[in-house]
Amino acid sequence: MIKHRHFILHKPYGYLSQFINNQTKRKKKLLGELHDFPEGTMAIGRLDFASEGLLLLTTDGKVSAEIRSNKYEKEYYVQVDGIITQKEMEQLKNGVEIGFEGKKYTTKPGKAFLIDDPKFALRSQKIRDERHGPTSWVSVIITEGKFRQVRKMTAAVGFPTLRLIRVRIGEIKIDNLANGKVLEVDGFM
Repeated sequence: MIKHRHFILHKPYGYLSQFINNQTKRKKKLLGELHDFPEGTMAIGRLDFASEGLLLLTTDGKVSAEIRSNKYEKEYYVQVDGIITQKEMEQLKNGVEIGFEGKKYTTKPGKAFLIDDPKFALRSQKIRDERHGPTSWVSVIITEGKFRQVRKMTAAVGFPTLRLIRVRIGEIKIDNLANGKVLEVDGFM
């Protein structure tokens, strides 16, 4: 019987959520640079190059499919451009129309609420400073995971995402796991 391995990673800004770079023009940082993962390790879902936070990895494809399903909430802390109001928060909760694979798509209802500055470590690349206007922090909780969905959702209500950090998948939280650190666990959920 194969003994599968499972990992929790705090993905830093500027890394691709993959192990092989398919681009020939630019050298990108890959997950394998952060830890010596066993052969066959795969990211469960993805975080884009500019996104940070909780990323689960496994050698078990069945576990990957289970966690990517709509059964588990994914929570993101999102810094947006401007002072978001309750009206936009309600839109995020009820679902908004975004583009997905060249078609219009209305996101499933989720949860959204304002949060105070979550005090994450500064990003390696500065976002901007207060001269460019105020920002807000929002928690967005969804069960689906379309391509760049949370970024598209905040933009659809008029508040582009400046910083996106996934903090939770199901009951697994990023807690105090340092940026770029990996923790091997017995399993998920």
